[in-house]
Amino acid sequence: MKTLKSEKMLCPCCMEAHEVKTVRVKENATFKGQKLSYEAVYQYCDKADELYANEAQMAENDISLKDAYRKAEGLLTSGDICNIREKYGITQSDMCTLLGWGGKTITRYESHQVQDKAHDSILKKIDQDPEWFLELLQDSRDSLSVKVYQKYYEKVTELYEAERDRYLRKAIEASYARFCDDAQLHGNAKLSLDKVVDVIRYFAATTMVKGLYKVKLMKLMWYADALSYKKRGHAITGLVYQVLPMGAVPVEHNSLISLKGVPCEEKCIGDNIAYHFELSEKTEFPSLSDDDRAILDAVIKKLGRFTSDQIVEFMHQELAYKKTAERDVIRFEYAKELQI
Repeated sequence: MKTLKSEKMLCPCCMEAHEVKTVRVKENATFKGQKLSYEAVYQYCDKADELYANEAQMAENDISLKDAYRKAEGLLTSGDICNIREKYGITQSDMCTLLGWGGKTITRYESHQVQDKAHDSILKKIDQDPEWFLELLQDSRDSLSVKVYQKYYEKVTELYEAERDRYLRKAIEASYARFCDDAQLHGNAKLSLDKVVDVIRYFAATTMVKGLYKVKLMKLMWYADALSYKKRGHAITGLVYQVLPMGAVPVEHNSLISLKGVPCEEKCIGDNIAYHFELSEKTEFPSLSDDDRAILDAVIKKLGRFTSDQIVEFMHQELAYKKTAERDVIRFEYAKELQI
């Protein structure tokens, strides 16, 4: 028994005014055939040496028992359900509206009723997937006031944007799964999207790299990984590169430049959209080692002032380019013949 607080009051147990303790006690009970241990809160009268619970404590103890059952069954606790709802800033009744449940369902789940596994799975998905919440919200638009809908929309959009990079990373990693068993394809390095972002930022931050547009950036990244493999036996990023008409390009290159932290800006050049990379503010590159930076500096020194056309022409002279069919993946074994 652990004392939580003590206060002088009229004790309902002995009907005398004295210090009454609020205590936490370990309890054992059976619920739905499951033997459970949980913590209950009571008031304790030391004069009568008895525990008793007021109405609020009885409700709290009931939730504690059922939460113990939920945990044993792998279900969300009442507090978990409340946190999910609060994460989206949505009321209990409006959450029910979105999910097509009875108006008091969430209220019951946050208080006295244990949810079934089907509803539990839906609540877990809501918690993990703001995009799905957004879809549900849009489907329920006519059931909500404009003001309420806008409030929820702004909140879920904020959450979705925060999760967007995680979704994008998972998609890129899924695309790379098929390459993981051949070291010659990924340069004997595990894919590190943190390093990918920092390598792009490193090239974008130096004044020694002029006119850093996407075509040039892709070649610099290949040269960095190839030179690292040539010197150290492993690439920096773990990216896999394929041959396109303008040289080496990493798999999922369009997704890579959309990663959070990549300083990419769209620019209109005539009728075309070009992707420019520049980083002017002071920054750090926490995922890059001193050896990684030395490799990048060597690439910058050799190729940083090349124009996009010059670096493409230079790349076309590489054995790796000449020996690899268009759209095939470049094997890192060719790095030993690198021109730099």
